[in-house]
Amino acid sequence: MTNSAKDKLKNAFIAALDVRPDSDFESLAYGQTAGWDSVAHMSLISEIETAFDIMLGTDDVIGMSSFQKAQEIVARNGVDFA
Repeated sequence: MTNSAKDKLKNAFIAALDVRPDSDFESLAYGQTAGWDSVAHMSLISEIETAFDIMLGTDDVIGMSSFQKAQEIVARNGVDFA
C-alpha cells in the first residue's frame, strides 16, 4: 500500500481489527464486522491516533462507527483525503 491518508487509515483497521488488506473497507461497521468489539475499537482509536499524530475527542471515539465515519472524523482533524 502507498502512504496516502486512506491507505494509512486502512492499515489502522488492518492492524486493530485483523481484517484482510483486500477487504471491502467501505462496508466495515461496528457491530457488523467480525472482531470489532469495544476492546478492538479502542485499539483502532490508538492505531488511528498514532498513524495520523492526532488526539481524538470522546465524541469522535464514540461516533466512529464505520470506516467511512472514521475517514470523516480523521479529515475533521486536519487530514487531507483528496
